[in-house]
Amino acid sequence: MQKNITKTKNILFAGIGGQGIILASEIISQTLFEAGYDVKKSEIHGMSQRGGSVTSEIRFGDKVYSPLIPNSEVDFLVIFNDTELERNRIYLSETGEIIRFEESDIDFIQKEKVKNVYLLGKLAYFLPVNKELWLSVIKDMVPPAYLEENLSAFINGYEKQSKTTNK
Repeated sequence: MQKNITKTKNILFAGIGGQGIILASEIISQTLFEAGYDVKKSEIHGMSQRGGSVTSEIRFGDKVYSPLIPNSEVDFLVIFNDTELERNRIYLSETGEIIRFEESDIDFIQKEKVKNVYLLGKLAYFLPVNKELWLSVIKDMVPPAYLEENLSAFINGYEKQSKTTNK
């Protein structure tokens, strides 16, 4: 158990179909649950197979009563596709962080398919859960054939965010 926050935190993943948003939201939800938080999650992925918008809302804290994030209360907006940034920026709180894939991140991933876990690593840097628990949950949830590249992407995202934030 690693809890050290009481106020409910809100995370919004936004992208398009096929970017691994659902897997990323499953990993984060399981990790936060195993860290001792109450976690609620909601997803919208209606036209995702045709490249449409996909969002996932994750809320965690001591006690969470609804999976839906109130307007303008997103603490972390994680953008999987730049086309979704402006559409979802309105949900960001005044002190919220935008986490997205930047051109300088391209050197840190081996394949486009692990971009979701790379972004999860960048987000994880800000959350009150140790890196070992994240890696353990990823090992449990990612198929063995893709595990090493996903673990590498997560670690690279985490370390990149650490260097960027501490500049």
